[in-house]
Amino acid sequence: MKKAFAIWLTGLPSSGKTTLARRLKAKISGMGYRVVILESDKLRRLLTPNPKYTEEEREYFYRSMAVIGKYLVDAGVCVIFDATANRRKYRDYARRIIKDFMEIYLNCPLKVCMERDVKGLYREALEGKIKTLPGLQAPYEEPLNPDVTVDTHRYTVRESTDIIMDKIIERFLG
Repeated sequence: MKKAFAIWLTGLPSSGKTTLARRLKAKISGMGYRVVILESDKLRRLLTPNPKYTEEEREYFYRSMAVIGKYLVDAGVCVIFDATANRRKYRDYARRIIKDFMEIYLNCPLKVCMERDVKGLYREALEGKIKTLPGLQAPYEEPLNPDVTVDTHRYTVRESTDIIMDKIIERFLG
């Protein structure tokens, strides 16, 4: 069985997490690995069907997400976390419990994220329909020492994918 690992893509909403997660999954799967994307939007519907986005609920959600990721990695499945995880402690917990783990910070200015806003989250936040959007109404704590930082406003999707894949190959597949 091939060695499994986990990567956590973090960044502001609309920084490119989902797009890059899908590209990375295709590349890693193409190398013969089993890969799962744990997408916070989809997993949240299961774990917190009526989310309030309180600090306590986020703590529960991200800890649960990390534990699910650990179980998958332990079972030989590579995991790509597609989740803002606005507090460092959420991502640090995953790093503590998952042996082969990388944190990847998708750095993108708030203004650019707001322009991309494919889900309409920033618009809804500005209209008052959302009250706890990370980076706008709730804090987003950038990683202090990410394994990889990609400026997604400067690089194309292909270039960003290649930067991350190079580090994955160096760390886990080399």
